Parts: sequence; structure tokens; C-alpha cells
Amino acid sequence: MKFGSDNASHEERCSEGHSSASTIATIEAALSADRDIDSSAIEIRMLGPVVLLEGYITNAADREKVISLAAMIVGQENVQDRMLSHLPTQ
Repeated sequence: MKFGSDNASHEERCSEGHSSASTIATIEAALSADRDIDSSAIEIRMLGPVVLLEGYITNAADREKVISLAAMIVGQENVQDRMLSHLPTQ
């Protein structure tokens, strides 16, 4: 899955007219499309050009997948991980 141009920074993409809401919606759609990720407890917020990933992950491998998907959309330098591990008890 690939979003946007590799040569354009997130600030350049934002200047093209899309809003924080559309960036959040794009990331949420990408997460929903990946059936291997449980994103039900993940909240996505924007702080300027930075995407804040907050909430809980239930699978340790999901952290890297979520960060990677968000980075494909806004660039690695614009992703801030604030997710906490909430692993299910057995």
C-alpha cells in the first residue's frame, strides 16, 4: 500500500488543501483495511503536521504495523507513538 509521493513532505501535502480530518480518516482507513491489526482501541489525533497515535495495542507486533502505516501517509518524522501495550490476560 502506498500513499502520496515519496518526494513530498507532509507539510507540502497539507498545503495542497487536505485537512487534519482527512489525514486522520486516511490513516483510520488504512488501519481498518489491515485485518491483522486490532485498531479498535487506537485513537489518532493531529498536532500540527504530527500524527499522535494513542490508546492501546493488544498485540506487540501491532505497534510497528500501526506506526509504519501512519508513516507511509505522513512520513516517519511526523509520527509520534503514544500507544500503550494492553496485552490480554490468559
